[in-house]
Amino acid sequence: MGTTEPARPGGSAVWSPAVMPPIGVELSDPQALAVAFRHLADIGFAENMAGHITWQPGGQAEMLVNPWGLWWAELTASDICAVDGDARVVRGRWDVTPAIHIHTELHRARPDARVVIHNHPYYVSLLASLQTLPDLVHQTGSLFLDDLCFIDSYDGEIDSAALARDLALRIDEANAAILASHGVIVTGRTLAEAVYRSATIERVCKLAYHVMLTGRTPAPMKRSDMAGMQASLIERAAEVYWAGAARMTIKADPHVLD
Repeated sequence: MGTTEPARPGGSAVWSPAVMPPIGVELSDPQALAVAFRHLADIGFAENMAGHITWQPGGQAEMLVNPWGLWWAELTASDICAVDGDARVVRGRWDVTPAIHIHTELHRARPDARVVIHNHPYYVSLLASLQTLPDLVHQTGSLFLDDLCFIDSYDGEIDSAALARDLALRIDEANAAILASHGVIVTGRTLAEAVYRSATIERVCKLAYHVMLTGRTPAPMKRSDMAGMQASLIERAAEVYWAGAARMTIKADPHVLD
């Protein structure tokens, strides 16, 4: 009988930085969320005006969210609105679509999911259309070890609380769910964690697809090594990634903070 190797240590158990480069400006919650939208749009995660990011900062029940009709690439802080747990707009100039129930019900079912991100990035959507999860063939894919699920049926637009509750049950505790013929839902305890996880799932799917095109089979990584790398990516990379993304986004267009 073979034995399972113990997980290799990673993350803060091995090393934590004494100091990290800061964003350089104090961001309000709407400003931070607007930066997140801009960054994910810049890296190709967003399909024009589709999708939402919802955030419950500071343990609040209300959710900050983008309105319907604005592309992620054009959002500014003043465009951010807020909805309550029943998807009613309580602050903001604009409306939101019934698809927001995907978020309200997942927040309700998952107290740990303070941020929920949904859109249809190209390479995720490509694999979703092929009805398959990406093979985790590179160390960055370790982020999704035992934390990625596939919703294997396309049931049309999710535009009611009842349909969204069913989806939340199927996602269960996974922090990333690829939806057949649709897109992806990513969750996180913080905005930084959710943004990093979203950027990474698209990169993982892109790499997996291009590996598929070679017709070759990569050597599998050891599960024990992947577990250590997963800890490092969650505990060390997410905050650093977010700070860099915020710095570059604000530098490219300071009006994102308006």
